[in-house]
Amino acid sequence: MSDLPTRARVVVVGGGVIGTSVAYHLTRLGWTDVLLLEQGRLSSGTTWHAAGLVGQLRASESGTRLVQYSTQLYAELEAEVGLSTGYKRCGGVTVARTEDRMTQLRRTAASADAYGLECTLLTPEEARERYPVMQVDDVVGAIWLPGDATANPTDLTQALAKGARQRGAVVRERVRVLDVLVEDGVVTGVRTDAGDVEAEVVVNCAGQWAKQVGAMVGATVPLHSAEHFYVVTEPFAGVRPDLPILRDPDGYTYFKEEVGGLVVGGFEPEAKPWVAPDAIPYPFEFQLLEEDWEHFSVLMESALHRIPALHETGIRKFYNGPESFTPDNQFILGPAPEVRGFYVGAGFNSVGIASAGGAGRALAEWIVEGEPTSDLTAVDIRRFARFNGNNRWLHDRVAEVLGLHYEIPWPNREMRTARPFRRSPLYHVLEQADARFGSKMGWERPIFFAPPGTPPGIDYTWSKPGWLPWVAAEHENTRTGVTIFDQTSFSKYLVVGRDAETALQWLCTADVAVPAGRTVYTGLLNARGTYESDVTVTRLSPTEYLVVSSAATTERDQDHLRSNLPAGAAVSVVDLTSSYAVLGVMGPRSRDLLTRVSSADLSNEAFPFGTSREIDLGYATVRATRITYVGELGWELYVPTEFAVGVHEDLMAAGADLGVANGGYYAIDSLRLEKGYRAFGRELTPDHTPVDAGLLFACKLRTDIPFLGREALERAKAAGARRTLVSFSVEDPDAMLWGGELVRRDGVPAGQVTSAAWGATVGSAVGLAYLWDADGGPVDAAWVRAASYDVASGSGTHPISVSLRPLVDPEGRAVKG
Repeated sequence: MSDLPTRARVVVVGGGVIGTSVAYHLTRLGWTDVLLLEQGRLSSGTTWHAAGLVGQLRASESGTRLVQYSTQLYAELEAEVGLSTGYKRCGGVTVARTEDRMTQLRRTAASADAYGLECTLLTPEEARERYPVMQVDDVVGAIWLPGDATANPTDLTQALAKGARQRGAVVRERVRVLDVLVEDGVVTGVRTDAGDVEAEVVVNCAGQWAKQVGAMVGATVPLHSAEHFYVVTEPFAGVRPDLPILRDPDGYTYFKEEVGGLVVGGFEPEAKPWVAPDAIPYPFEFQLLEEDWEHFSVLMESALHRIPALHETGIRKFYNGPESFTPDNQFILGPAPEVRGFYVGAGFNSVGIASAGGAGRALAEWIVEGEPTSDLTAVDIRRFARFNGNNRWLHDRVAEVLGLHYEIPWPNREMRTARPFRRSPLYHVLEQADARFGSKMGWERPIFFAPPGTPPGIDYTWSKPGWLPWVAAEHENTRTGVTIFDQTSFSKYLVVGRDAETALQWLCTADVAVPAGRTVYTGLLNARGTYESDVTVTRLSPTEYLVVSSAATTERDQDHLRSNLPAGAAVSVVDLTSSYAVLGVMGPRSRDLLTRVSSADLSNEAFPFGTSREIDLGYATVRATRITYVGELGWELYVPTEFAVGVHEDLMAAGADLGVANGGYYAIDSLRLEKGYRAFGRELTPDHTPVDAGLLFACKLRTDIPFLGREALERAKAAGARRTLVSFSVEDPDAMLWGGELVRRDGVPAGQVTSAAWGATVGSAVGLAYLWDADGGPVDAAWVRAASYDVASGSGTHPISVSLRPLVDPEGRAVKG
């Protein structure tokens, strides 16, 4: 390839639908010096055999907006570039065979109301009117999404590539990237089988090969391929070109029209992982794997049941095309934290066609702006760590992930496979105490404790689960006695150096120029004035701070801190997460318990709220920080890992007559919601400011100290909130909420629940929700109070009482105890 450029500002590796979308959107943003390299021909990897479904509604607002943009782009692209994308808006019908599935579909319809999408509930007969070739004898209901569509994957890829070329991008096929060149931790270009190319930015959109390409720079791209199946039938009567997409998730199957017949595919519960990511053959261009009718039989039997005419219809083609899946069924986007200038867009879990337009634009904006322009937390590559790249672990996890597409998305559902993974030093102690474990960032975390002899497992339901009384007991014990929580999974960083204070003053919304031994709650914002994290910062010495954050954000936080340090600052960020266990000792009897095992003076006068210092505890020396996430008197104990078991034993033995008990994360969640405490990823996201979240008290706006995002935050404050966060309780004590429910204001969609749980102190379901004016106007306290509210839970509509103050102990007297 003598005409291969020797330099480009951006090199995109991979010519599938994602790579071409990134190149297209970079050129639309004015970065026209783009080189796209494809080792085969465009779309020849995974893209060409994709089914091409474009369903708009996703589990979150940000995910839905992303796919909405895709549909808009695909509908308009042909007029721009002169090539068809095969885009066809045909609508989609999703049927339910069970009441549990129907509850999910009603929740889906409510989410559509929240996001402004058209969605209609259907009876079985109405569903058959829209899809006459199916039988509905076992269908209990359905939904209709008129905005659903299909696209031709190869045509779409070619159209995006042409659009990129028209704005100056260079596209080269049959050029294989052999290495990504790095100097001093920064990308400098690529080495190909046709020569080297200098570059400032390299974008890894290599699909199934993305893990290999990431390894070239030491970046972890955790994905693994699985065999993915569908068949194309011969034409048969009743199938017409405008037939909608049909999804039958209880039967694991979907159907779309193709040349008078049907594409019949699905997502079986137990998938077939393919070869390890570093063993994918080359070349592998426009290739399929061997037919496996035995494995496909679960899908085929379901399809024959739903579409009886298939019994007499021939199969034209069997497709078994490998696709890459991630450990959590969300795709991977963003800059790899291991090296600067290296971005990733991969692992699309069979939703690449629907996501490509929005994901390509989002990644291009991220590259150009230097940070995301919307909430991409769920797909951010930094949600994974190096240990997530283990191929054996990925192989076992992917067998479960593929089936999640059509499994009921139970609230609080936990992965079953490739566990246990990361274990705190107390794991076996708590396991013997009948803990049930959830997982966060790989950590096995106790979510509740079951009575002895209770069968293993977690009960999933839309209504009140069987474990609710056990969680309520943990909750009540924390309100009235003392409970110990294993919170070892907290992320913990040491920010150390001569300029530690200066650096954190810039990064934090709150004033952290405090004496050693003081703890400060603060947000971390981006330049848009929205949340990147919320943390507690404890000053240890003039040059050292301990920063504590949520379990899920370890890699993300560290990358944010390091990437935004003031230029030339003499400061380092060190990950201490695995060095310390954390025990939360919480409740009105917590002081009584701790004084039995420590000689430290823990009185209000000697150890006020927000104090942190080392104390003796039994034979151990630990850092005790007086802080709470449950709204009661309490301390977080930071215990060197090797002392954790002994400290736990001492506390449990000393507190036997105080009723000390273990507690899990479900109780923490219900306790914090009664107190209105926010959580990153739910109430605090890159789409929300401290104005929205009601956390201006944690911002040093009354000082003249600059901090990242201050200017944007001041503008948001001056403009007034367009969303506001409220606490609420459900008036019906029998109702159960889980989060995600639609909130209506005087009968009009006006908000969404971010978090919900059963509040044992209140005696009903409680939660936090964002409210907004349907007309886009400002919202304030008077606006909130001037209406009545209800929530749509999927099982019915329930009136709620809304409050701008905590539901329990609004004056905070318990915390001050």
